Amino acid sequence: MERITATYLIETPYSPEAAAAVLAGEQSSGTFVAVPGETDELKQRFAARVEQVTPLGVSTEPAIPGAVSASGTYQQALVQVSWSIENFGYNLPVLLSTLQGNLYELRQFTGLKLLDIDFPDSFAAHYQGPAFGIEGCRRLTNVFGRPLTGTIIKPSVGLTPEHTAGLVKTLAEAGIDFVKDDELMGSTANSPFAERVDAIMDVINRHADKTGKKVMYAFNISAELDDMQRNYEKVVQSGGTCAMISLNSVGMAAMKKIGDNRALAIHGHRNGWGMLTRHPLLGIAFPAYQKLWRLAGVDQIHVNGIQNKFWESDDSVVQSIEACLTPMFGGYSVLPVVSSGQWGGQAPETYRRTQTVDLLYMAGGGILAHPWGPAAGVTALQQAWKAAVDGLTVEEAAVAYPEFGQSVEKFGKK
Repeated sequence: MERITATYLIETPYSPEAAAAVLAGEQSSGTFVAVPGETDELKQRFAARVEQVTPLGVSTEPAIPGAVSASGTYQQALVQVSWSIENFGYNLPVLLSTLQGNLYELRQFTGLKLLDIDFPDSFAAHYQGPAFGIEGCRRLTNVFGRPLTGTIIKPSVGLTPEHTAGLVKTLAEAGIDFVKDDELMGSTANSPFAERVDAIMDVINRHADKTGKKVMYAFNISAELDDMQRNYEKVVQSGGTCAMISLNSVGMAAMKKIGDNRALAIHGHRNGWGMLTRHPLLGIAFPAYQKLWRLAGVDQIHVNGIQNKFWESDDSVVQSIEACLTPMFGGYSVLPVVSSGQWGGQAPETYRRTQTVDLLYMAGGGILAHPWGPAAGVTALQQAWKAAVDGLTVEEAAVAYPEFGQSVEKFGKK
């Protein structure tokens, strides 16, 4: 019988082997005491197995509250635990309850982080995965050989549909590939969802008719499930190509239900991510996280950015990009979305560290606040990536490209 294997980073005041055994029991057929019906046959078939325990080191302080160590030390280790797929079948919510449920409550742990998940190939037959992925998003935008360049509507909330459409018109004429709603923008008093879609898609469709280039706009359809479906259908009927979903807000089941429509590329926004991962010994790491959302049908997913405005390190961002670009089941590609305090100045380092242009590279203020206006901001971002691939430094690119040079003057000291 096929099995799913999860890798955890743990910390415990007990032996790592004993703590791992408790985890395996709690998250499968066992409980804190033997109960009637818990036969050897049942345990053999349904019990989780501890596959490997690799000691890592010792800490003298617990990472999070739990049992107090009698010896004053806390053992850290990598632990691999596997489950038969008989336990949950092809059911993502129950799978999540198994891999990320009550185990975080166990007193045996003063640190626990889900690092990665290995799925059997049969999951590819039960989950369609991303409908578009990297190549599909490139076809929809007709962008090849370079990153997709994108931006976010700012101010996040407050613009009318007409003001938003006017900004989209400026960006489209400047050559932008992608624009999205801010995650805070749903359907507001002064910008009802349907009216915003009508105003923006009128601009995008007219621009496509005139030039042959259709800007991808990610409308934030996040809502209660019935409203999400109506919002999705509105975007499709209006000629849109993309919907944005706040993944952690709507949940796995809602994401998969919408993703199964497979008419729009899904832009997966991970807002709330810090709550799930910021502590180094608690939550879930991105390699595991993005695999789950790929199964549910996400085509694009946020990875933060080099020298970003948030807490995440460059090494972590690079690991996230690499995780997205690692094939899953031989396909299931997902486009890494680089964002958060980005402008063209980070392009050379991003390319040096990742050696890829398979990115959606987004700059909000880095485009909209350009000294010569948003149109020059788009041009500057594309110049920055050409310079990065050509091996130019930021200083060399600033001399070669006037628009990018102005970006350096504006953002280079921040």
